[in-house]
This record gives sequence, C-alpha cells and structure tokens, in this order.
Amino acid sequence: MTLISMLLALIIERLAVRSDAWQAQRYVRAYLRFSLRTPLAGLARNSLGQYLWLLLPGAVVALVLCLVDNRLLTLIVNTLVLLVGIGCWHYRQLYKQYLNAQERGDAEAAHLAMQQIRTESGSSFEQNSYGQTLIWLNFRYYAATAFWFLLLGAFGVITYALLRQLQEPVTVAATETAATDEAVVSAYAELQPDSSGPDAVHYMTFWAQWLPTRLFGLGFALVGYFSRASNALLAYFMDFTTDNEQVLTEVAVAAEPLEQEQINTLDESSAMVQLGKRNMLFFLALVAVLTLSGWLP
Repeated sequence: MTLISMLLALIIERLAVRSDAWQAQRYVRAYLRFSLRTPLAGLARNSLGQYLWLLLPGAVVALVLCLVDNRLLTLIVNTLVLLVGIGCWHYRQLYKQYLNAQERGDAEAAHLAMQQIRTESGSSFEQNSYGQTLIWLNFRYYAATAFWFLLLGAFGVITYALLRQLQEPVTVAATETAATDEAVVSAYAELQPDSSGPDAVHYMTFWAQWLPTRLFGLGFALVGYFSRASNALLAYFMDFTTDNEQVLTEVAVAAEPLEQEQINTLDESSAMVQLGKRNMLFFLALVAVLTLSGWLP
C-alpha cells in the first residue's frame, strides 16, 4: 500500500497536477487563518504550545484514518496527502523559465529565475550554485516528504509539509484580502526564528531534515562518485549543528563533480537534477524490495 501510494502520487504529480489546489501552501494559509479565528491562536503563540499546534493537523487526519480503519480509504487519503505534500508546480514553472532562459543564452533572465526560486523557497545559502539550489529544492519537496511518508504515513507528510511551508516566504505572499493578508503575515512572523533562539518551527524542521539529509546523502554516494561523496558525508554524519542544506549540497557536489567553468550553467543544473532523480529511483527501488520482503506494509 505504501509503495502504491508513492508511485501513484509521483506519477499524478508529474502528469496532471497544475493548480494551486494541489500545493501545500494553500492549506497552510488556510490553517493559519483558521487558527487566528479560534483558540488555536493562543496555542500557536505559546513557546510550548507551538509544538502541539504544529502536530495537530497531521494527528487529526491520522486519528480519523485509524478510527475508520478502511484500507481503500487509507490508500486514497494517503495518496492525496502525499500528492499535496510533493506538489511544487510553482517551482517547476520557475525552473522551466530558467531552462528557457539558459537555452536562449539570456544569462540575466536565468539568474533572475534562480534568484526567485532561492528567495521564495527560503534558501539559507545565497552562495550556492544553481545546481545546489535545485538539489536542495528537490530534497525538500520529494526526498524528505517521501521519507516521512514511509516512516509515519499521512501524519508525517502533513507535519513535515507544514514545517516546510512555514519557512517559505512565498507561503504568505498571496492571500484573499488586505485584512487577512496582515493577519496571516503577523501569525507567520510569530512562528519564525528570532534573535532569542530557535522557535518550534526552526527546531522541528532542523530535526525533521537531519536524518533524511544523511540518508539521501548516502544515496548520492551510491548513485554518484562514491569515494568523494562518502568522505564528504562522513565529515557531517554525526554533526548536529551544521545546517542541513549545507550538508546535502556539499555531498551532492562531491557525488557529481564538475569543472569550475560549468558552475551556474545548464550543464551543472541538468547534472544535479539528474542526480536527484537517480537518487529517488534508487530509494523507490529500495522501498519496493522492503515491501516485497514484508518490511513495509
């Protein structure tokens, strides 16, 4: 059932998903607006209550599925939840703009498209190359989401997608009215890291990405340049302080070494995207083996 849900979601997302209804940010905005009209607002603003507020949507869906206990319904809901969790049509459109600009030799337009991806996705490292930015985006939307689906089902996907979207400025970039805009932006700001230390969103996101970063870094080593990638990964394997984006992008670069003159070119971007795709195929094959051997339901 797990493998079927993953395959269905990945195929449908690639071929048929074209609207905002299949993007997680729409539902995160709705949850923010709902919270502001209910006692959940106080929970979200509390330093400890934030953790419960973040876990609540996924827990509600998981509880309903558990109470109904219908395998067909669980399959449908899991597939739909995963489809929304991996939905990134907005970024795929920006990537197409970047590719078109590169193909026609418009370096400025390509740079602007990539800067928009960096800004709207909340990338932590401006110095990352185009390829590194894309590999991190691929990880956040596909690899990490799939990992939490395998581990915790719909609960894992919903919770991770909520954390991911709350760290993206684009999540609150477009709302229906000016009043709602101000309220949602205010709520969003309260959930962001501040100078006093990491809040619940920052803290949970770091740990939600820590293990998947290492596992998929290992995948990069297995589908890429093993010796270089494994050495880069070992340097960070038990590191609990370095930003996960830095870890993953450095391992990816080691797994797919390129000449300096290829950096920020179409060749580098294509190589990194292909590396990410090979890694996902490797883990899908691994999931298939685990499913057939009875380790996964």
